[in-house]
Amino acid sequence: MPTLAALVTISTLSAQQPAPPTQNEELDVGQLFATTCGWCHSDGGRAAGKGPQLMDTKRDDEFIRNRIKHGKEGAMPAFGVVFSDAQIDEIIKYIRALKPHQG
Repeated sequence: MPTLAALVTISTLSAQQPAPPTQNEELDVGQLFATTCGWCHSDGGRAAGKGPQLMDTKRDDEFIRNRIKHGKEGAMPAFGVVFSDAQIDEIIKYIRALKPHQG
């Protein structure tokens, strides 16, 4: 029989990784980023938090794709089974389009 701590841990982990949209559902990358990546990449990726600032990153797309898919031990979880390649491409486009807030 599972312990309360195990159930809380499982519940917390599943709450942190939202279900990816279905094939027919449009991906709201800003919302996905806020709810999945925003825990560590602050201000929608515009500022460093637990993770680095992504706006104006010097890393190439292949590095970013690999990091999203495979994570970084002790720093970032792998999302390769959560997001499709097309969804990861959209996340990379989102990161590349980040600009400072105006006003």
